[in-house]
Amino acid sequence: MLTPFSQATPYTSQRSATYAKHGMVAASQPQASQVGRDILAQGGNAVDAAIATAAALTVVEPTGCGIGGDAFALVWIADDNAGNGELHGLNASGTAPAALTPQAVAEAGFESMPLYGWTPVTVPGIPAAWAELSRRFGKLDFQTLLAPAIRLAREGFPVSPVIASLWQRAESTFREHLTDAATAGWFETFTPTGRAPRAGEWHRCEDQAQTLEAIAETRSESFYRGELAARIDAFSRETGGYLRAADLAGYQPEWVKPIAADYRGHKVWEIPPNGQGLVALMALRILEGFEIDSRDNPEVMHRQLEAMKLAFSDGQAYITQPEHMTHSVESLLGDAYTRERRALIGESALDPTPGTPQAGGTVYLATADDDGNMVSFIQSNYHGFGSGVVVPGTGIALQNRGHNFSLDPSHDNVLAPGKKTFHTIIPGFLTRDDGTPLGPFGVMGGFMQPQGHVQVIMNLIDFGLNPQAALDAPRWQWMGGKRIGIEHGYPAPLVRAMAERGHDMQIDHDPRGFGRGQMIIRDPDTGIYCGGTEPRTDANIAVL
Repeated sequence: MLTPFSQATPYTSQRSATYAKHGMVAASQPQASQVGRDILAQGGNAVDAAIATAAALTVVEPTGCGIGGDAFALVWIADDNAGNGELHGLNASGTAPAALTPQAVAEAGFESMPLYGWTPVTVPGIPAAWAELSRRFGKLDFQTLLAPAIRLAREGFPVSPVIASLWQRAESTFREHLTDAATAGWFETFTPTGRAPRAGEWHRCEDQAQTLEAIAETRSESFYRGELAARIDAFSRETGGYLRAADLAGYQPEWVKPIAADYRGHKVWEIPPNGQGLVALMALRILEGFEIDSRDNPEVMHRQLEAMKLAFSDGQAYITQPEHMTHSVESLLGDAYTRERRALIGESALDPTPGTPQAGGTVYLATADDDGNMVSFIQSNYHGFGSGVVVPGTGIALQNRGHNFSLDPSHDNVLAPGKKTFHTIIPGFLTRDDGTPLGPFGVMGGFMQPQGHVQVIMNLIDFGLNPQAALDAPRWQWMGGKRIGIEHGYPAPLVRAMAERGHDMQIDHDPRGFGRGQMIIRDPDTGIYCGGTEPRTDANIAVL
C-alpha cells in the first residue's frame, strides 16, 4: 500500500517534496501556479483554481497550449473529510469539421493528415471546458477566474527559460513550414519583435487579452456562438479552411465516466477513449501479474518496456471515439486478454503488433483545496503551438489535433466529419481500491504521456518514492519497434542489460523529450497534501 509521504530514495530529488494542509496548485509555470493559489486565497475551490491556472497557462506557456486547443479533466468532489466523494470526468476534445472529409484531404493533395495549416484543425474545446467546469462545480464568478490571465496577456510577463527555448525551436520550424495567408498571423502574434522572445524578456499580447475578456464576459459563448465564432468562420472561409460557425455552435463538452484499472491495492483512473489513458491501464494490468522489486532490476525494466509496447500497439490500432472502436474498453482490459498479452513477454525484446481481444506541446496541472476537492487537468494545442493558424486580431492559435486521424478507411480512427480523433492528452487520478482518494497526477508530452503515467505510478507504489522523487527519477520511452529512448541518469549496467535483451537503447541527454508532470497526493488520515512538480520544465508548486 502506498504511503503518501514515502522517502525520496534511491534517486535524489532536485527539489524537496512540498507539503500543505489548506490548498495546493502544481503547474508547469510559476506565474500560473501562483494565479491558482491566489484564487484559493479568495475563497475559490480546487475547480476554480484549475480554471484560473489553465487560463493563465495559455498566456505564459503558449508553446504547449492555447485558447484554440482541447482539454480533459478528472475532478474529485469531496462529500466530507472522511474521504467520501465522487470522481467526475470531462471530455472537452473537439470534433472534425463537417467539411473535413478524407476526399477533401485527398483533393488538397495530402496522402496523410498534415501537421500544419487548416487541414488538421478540429473544433477547440478549451473555452467550453473552462465554462462547464465553472458552471457545475465552481464557486467564484467566471470573470474573476479569467481576470489574472487577462492581466498577464495585457500587461505582459517575463518568459521563462524552458518556454523560451521551445518558442525559439517553434519559430525555426514555422519559418520553414508556414508560408501561406492562413499561418502568417502566427509570426505577427508570437514574434512581434521579429523573433521569438528569449529567457527573461517581456512578452505581452493585447489581442489575447481582448479574446479572454470576451470569453470571460460571455462564459465562452462568444467563442462558439458569438463574435469570436464569426471571426473564426470568416478567416477560415477567406483562407481555405474547413472550420465553420456551425461546427463551433454545435459543440458541447461531454461528462464521462472515468475508467480504472486495479494495481496492487489501488485504482488508477483515466479518461475513457478517445483519450489514450487506456494504454496506461492496459500496461499496468499486464505488469500487475509480475513480481516487481527494484527499479534497477533488469528483469523489471524489461517487463515494463514490453508491457508498454504491447499496450501501445493495441492503443494505436483501436483507440478512437468509443462508438467507432472495434474492441471495447472492457475487452481490452479484460482478464483473459491481459493474460494473453502478458504471456507474450519473454526474455528478449519484441517487435509488437496489435492483438485481437474478444470483440466487444501540452500542459498539465493539479489543484487541491481545504475541503478535499482535487482536480487533474490537462489542455493542449497538440504539437507545440498547434497548426500555425492564428485568427487575426484574436491571439487564438488553433490546434492541429486532426493530425492523428488516419485516412485508411479500414482503421478505427479514420477521419470522418463530426468525429473525435485518438487523443494524446490524459489526466490521471489515484485512489485506494476502496475508493479513498489519494490525488491527481499527470505527465504531459504527446505519446510519452501514458508511458509517464505508468512510470510515476510504479515509482509511487512499487518503489516507494514520494511525489517529487517519483517525478524526478529518470524515464524511458518506447519509440516504435524495438527502439527505446532512455534518459541520461539511468545506471550504465542497466542500459547494457537492456541492449543485451535486444532493445535498441538510445540515450538522450535532452530532458524535454521525456514529459513534464505534476502530482498531488493527499494523506487520507491527516488531510495533508504532498506535491511534486517537474524538474524538466519551469514548474512550481504554490500552497495556501
